[in-house]
Amino acid sequence: MNRSVSKKEVVKILEEIGTLLELKGENPFKSRAYYTAAHNIESIDEDLQSLVDGGTLSTIKGIGKALNQKITELITTGHLAYYEELKASIPSGLIDMLRIQGLGPKKIGILHEKLNIETIGELEYACIENRLVELPGFGTKTQDKILTGIEHLKTYSQRHLFAYVIDEAHYVLDRIKEHEQVISASLAGSIRRCNEIIKDIDIVVSTKSPASVADFLTTLPPVDSIIGKGDTKVSVTLESGINVDVRMVTAEQFPSALHHFTGSKEHNIAMRARAKAMGFKINEYGLFDSSGIILCNNEDEIFSALGLAYIPPELRENLGEIEAAEKNEIPRLIKQSDIKGLFHVHTNASDGSNSIESLVRAAQEMGMDYIGISDHSETAFYAGGLSFDEVKKQHALIDRINKSETKFRILKGIEAEILPDGTLDYDYHTLRSFDFVIAAVHSHFKMSEEQMTERIMKALDNPFTTMLAHPTGRLLLAREPYAVNLSRIIDHAAQTGTIIELNANPHRLDLDWRFCNYATKRGVKIAVNPDAHSIEGLRDIYFGINIARKGWVTPSDCINCLNLGEIKKLFPLSS
Repeated sequence: MNRSVSKKEVVKILEEIGTLLELKGENPFKSRAYYTAAHNIESIDEDLQSLVDGGTLSTIKGIGKALNQKITELITTGHLAYYEELKASIPSGLIDMLRIQGLGPKKIGILHEKLNIETIGELEYACIENRLVELPGFGTKTQDKILTGIEHLKTYSQRHLFAYVIDEAHYVLDRIKEHEQVISASLAGSIRRCNEIIKDIDIVVSTKSPASVADFLTTLPPVDSIIGKGDTKVSVTLESGINVDVRMVTAEQFPSALHHFTGSKEHNIAMRARAKAMGFKINEYGLFDSSGIILCNNEDEIFSALGLAYIPPELRENLGEIEAAEKNEIPRLIKQSDIKGLFHVHTNASDGSNSIESLVRAAQEMGMDYIGISDHSETAFYAGGLSFDEVKKQHALIDRINKSETKFRILKGIEAEILPDGTLDYDYHTLRSFDFVIAAVHSHFKMSEEQMTERIMKALDNPFTTMLAHPTGRLLLAREPYAVNLSRIIDHAAQTGTIIELNANPHRLDLDWRFCNYATKRGVKIAVNPDAHSIEGLRDIYFGINIARKGWVTPSDCINCLNLGEIKKLFPLSS
């Protein structure tokens, strides 16, 4: 059975081919052809499988005969021989070096050619010996940055973004569920709790035949190597490099095993202490009293036996969920189906891939009632920020589309730069033309905590600032948050009535879930925003909702859950 390949995966593979060609020192035009094809495929609305089936793939700009054949092979077989051969022809250590921040394929190529460096370890040793200083295009500063990047990589090794693992996790889980000897199966661990960063994929399986399930698992196509294989646990490494741990239990043990292996460790410790205080014992094998095991058919019955309401997996961090469950005060958490509209969406007018019309159609297909367009503002020249004249042109287009829509609304927004002094980068006349303004920090990250906090608070004082974007500026596993007193920012947002964004881009997920409850308890509304730069990016809202749930966010806390009539009351729409 061939594994289906998504458009996202096709784009990723084409981009990787471009990078691998750069590593090999191939003609730059060849690399650019793959980058261009990846970009153009990402921008289209059509389904790739349909284009392949209809023989119309070559209608996409930049897709010639050779690329057509390669993409068709990838879509129809789930593999691309050229890609695999290209990867095999390059030392794996060179590919690993691409994970070092600030080190691109061209520089890696020079390191390989001039110093015969093939691994990160060799590179680190060369830096320590100052061997990079005299290389063309390097120097002392670059060498120091590479050393810092290597240290950063060590810190975050074997950690993965949830978004880059969840599809693969579901693929493995679905294959396991198909096995005839499997009774029940579920994801567990940090991935079930929807943590933003995970170390591995945990799965719990109930079966009467653990040996046959173990044999089946180790032969699945994504499995690259076997770490361990026993009667109750199988551990494998997938081709992507992530480890999978599968625990095999009986049907009777399944609810307790699922609860235990979902965790977190802190939640489990608190649950064991509660059980002990009530005269029970709880572990991965079951819930016990003095007479033996208490049969529980599911997790709900485990919580009920301990006098607790059901606690959703996302909340199991021992941050008040057990106390709330005891009082039956676990809130009705936000769900995907609650979302009625999307904000923070970029178009091809700045650094997005798609037109407003395409994004509107995609949002409508997702069941949305409105979409908030918010391209970059003028100062963001690096991202094609809009001049005043370009803003007027975009608004005229939005007005025309809105006139033809009776049940859908496009809101006029902007992602405005917060300048170092805390002002926004448009004048009063321009700012008042928007339905909403998202204020964002994109530069001068090295300010002191006091300076950055004052800078952002001043931006919140601007009467046109509707929302604060990605409030700490972090990039998960890539860039630490800038120094800022987030509690003061949230307190100030409560005073100014500013909405705080939970940026749903899987690299950001900022506001951090640990501060969501702090914000909502102070009356600050949350906007779960995809920060989409493509149609596919709209669906990043899924990752944001997961994090909102971890932060105890309810539908009433989130403006995306407002219907169109309520949004019109919230924002003084410009037309």
